[in-house]
Amino acid sequence: MYKLFLKIATRYLIKNKLYSFINIFGLAIGIASFVLIMLYVNYEQSYDKFEGSENVYRVYMDYLEGGEYVPGDANAYIVSGPALKEELPEILDFTRLRRRQGMVLLYDNLVFDQNSGALTDPSFFDIFDRKLEKGDVSTALSEPYSIVLSASLSKKIFGSEDPMGKTLKIAGDDESTFKVTGVLDTNNPNTHLNNDFLISFQTFYTWKLFENDWKFTWNQNEYYTYIKVDKNADLDLLNQKVMAFSTEGLKNERHHLEPIEDIHLNSNKPYEAETNGSASSIRLLAIIAFITLLLSWMNYMSLSSSKSLERAKEIGIRKVVGAKRPQLILQFLIESAMLNFMAIILAIIAVYLLLPGFSRFVEQDLGFGYIQLKGIIPYFGVILLGASLTAFYPAFVLSNYSPTKVLKGKLQTSKNGFNFRKALIVGQFIATIALLAGTFVANKQIRFLKERPIGADLDQLVALKGQKLTDVPDSLLVKKYETLIEEIRKSPYVAEVAGAGTYPGDDFSNMNSNIGITFPDGREDVKRIWYNYGVQPEYFDLIGMEFVAGEGFKRTSQASSPNVVINEKMARFMGIVDMKEIIGKTIKFWDVDWTVTGVISDYNHFGLKSPVEPLIIRQGRNTGNILVKFNKQVGSFAKTSIALEELTNIWHQILPESTYSYTFLDQKFEAQYKEDRKFAKAFQVFTILAILIASLGLFGLTSYTVLQRKKEIGIRKVNGATISEILSILNIDFVKWVGLAFIFAVPISWYAMNKWLEGFAYKTSMSWWVFALAGVSALVIALLTVSWQSYRAAVVNPVDALREE
Repeated sequence: MYKLFLKIATRYLIKNKLYSFINIFGLAIGIASFVLIMLYVNYEQSYDKFEGSENVYRVYMDYLEGGEYVPGDANAYIVSGPALKEELPEILDFTRLRRRQGMVLLYDNLVFDQNSGALTDPSFFDIFDRKLEKGDVSTALSEPYSIVLSASLSKKIFGSEDPMGKTLKIAGDDESTFKVTGVLDTNNPNTHLNNDFLISFQTFYTWKLFENDWKFTWNQNEYYTYIKVDKNADLDLLNQKVMAFSTEGLKNERHHLEPIEDIHLNSNKPYEAETNGSASSIRLLAIIAFITLLLSWMNYMSLSSSKSLERAKEIGIRKVVGAKRPQLILQFLIESAMLNFMAIILAIIAVYLLLPGFSRFVEQDLGFGYIQLKGIIPYFGVILLGASLTAFYPAFVLSNYSPTKVLKGKLQTSKNGFNFRKALIVGQFIATIALLAGTFVANKQIRFLKERPIGADLDQLVALKGQKLTDVPDSLLVKKYETLIEEIRKSPYVAEVAGAGTYPGDDFSNMNSNIGITFPDGREDVKRIWYNYGVQPEYFDLIGMEFVAGEGFKRTSQASSPNVVINEKMARFMGIVDMKEIIGKTIKFWDVDWTVTGVISDYNHFGLKSPVEPLIIRQGRNTGNILVKFNKQVGSFAKTSIALEELTNIWHQILPESTYSYTFLDQKFEAQYKEDRKFAKAFQVFTILAILIASLGLFGLTSYTVLQRKKEIGIRKVNGATISEILSILNIDFVKWVGLAFIFAVPISWYAMNKWLEGFAYKTSMSWWVFALAGVSALVIALLTVSWQSYRAAVVNPVDALREE
């Protein structure tokens, strides 16, 4: 019997090629899209998931602002971990990380640049469940000047040699050597804390690189602190205890906890270890994944129920000759299983072929191995469950036909069946319009971020940076940098040069911060964090900043002068209305009285995803970055290459024993929106695929609708109906359904995209025309899909349609 059912099902699918193609291809696109998106979603949600991760929390600080506590940055104090562990028995252990970025390692006269790592406690391995390929986790970080390397950095430095016991140096410190005591296991989970190396925290207390920090306890919060809590602890109560913890060193601030598993997608604080993802973007992509899959199932159910009218006589005859309803249901389920099986196989092949390109698109190595498959197994369960449920509906509809009515020609489409198919079509249009509106809003926001003025001119600006390999920072090194700047200024390609500690779009880690400031009127603020950085006098003209009062700095012979420029936000925070009032007055922090020489217009130093912060710009001979403004001669790619080559030669002439790198400021600034651009592109691509699925289903449904109404069309033509009237009759229902779908889709898409836009401090407006354009686009897509079939039916000779009568 089963063999016969398989043979019947095979013949039926082969005979009805259009029906089979639309269903198999539509299901394959839906399944492949679903799997690809969920691979990426699963990857993003897998950050910091390891054995025991549910009991690991990061400690950060809240600051008292306006009478209430608000989240501060991602760091805590060097003594936060030890103090909390001693005070609260629920805390089993802690680990601290003092991050170091852009470190240069030296080995056997070889230079290894741009490495990021941290000083950390031995408990790091236990709290993060990290393993070592080489070395012992219990002793690897117990002694001062011990260093553990990542597997990739170890291979880069030592090749196939055994690194254990070998010694390294770090540029800028000629005296200290570091002994390799371990190599991190390559099979580590995704984490927001990627380290090329780890140095024992005991090194901190004798390393000259930190000699100015040894005395700090509750005065410097530059430490990522993680705690491991008892699995039976009441987490809400523990967090209340942590927030209530007080000590003499804490002033108008408190500790707070956040789960380590939530950091990557839900934390967006200053001084994050790495750029985090977006939970709202991931949720929207997951919704798109389910919508594409749902659309393919809706197509199948709609086409199957419409096609059932053609099979009515077959079912009637089979019942007359003795077929039982369970047998008919089984036959149709076998047909559905074959169709879904072919679609799944085709989808798996598509995923396998498309995954490398998709991985490059999202800039993540997603893979399709055991770990990834293990993560998405539940989603395959969703696919199989959905396929089963959608198969049962047409099977029960087909097997329920009365043989008497069928063979007498009295079978009519039931009102319930018609309403069900209409609901499916309206549902498809709702999804189509909502996705189109979401795509338009996402692209509009990305354009808004790209085109909105930030209050600074980053065009043709490049930041030069390097690390001396032997000299420690001293007056001689400062003199070399001054010489370097003067030589760069002589270049025919350079308009202006200035040293600066940071620049718009740079990392938070290059910004100085402090708590505690005294305003000109004597008021003292010890509640919030203040950001500042040092620059040379030429910085303001070079970066194109506008002064609303006062002026910038004047060059002096001193290494630095106690002068500052503030932004408007800072002036308003101090209660200044007329910006000229603040000029010449002093503010005090770091036990220094700083004279305000000017007020600049607010600019977006941290990008448009964050609001403008009160900023203080100090005068100093800063050698962190050398900012170079190219002149108008450098207007082409070729000229830019020549100019960069000349800058490289000048750098190495003045500083021959150093590393060197350059960054274009406009590219660095736009890189902040890389995740958002990827999201917008992914939204667009999968929206197109969802529309393709919906169009395929609509095309197939129209084909069968036209087939069922061909006699009606023939009669109307015989009675004088024109082609345009026939098209109007066939298309009018679809126009009504698009209109109905539009009413439901607008609030859905508005709500979803409004939640996504909440992640931006500056956001585009969701104009009415965005939703109107989405509705019109869906209508055009529907009419184009339907009209081709309608036109073919309208131009057919009515004699052909009525011949059977």
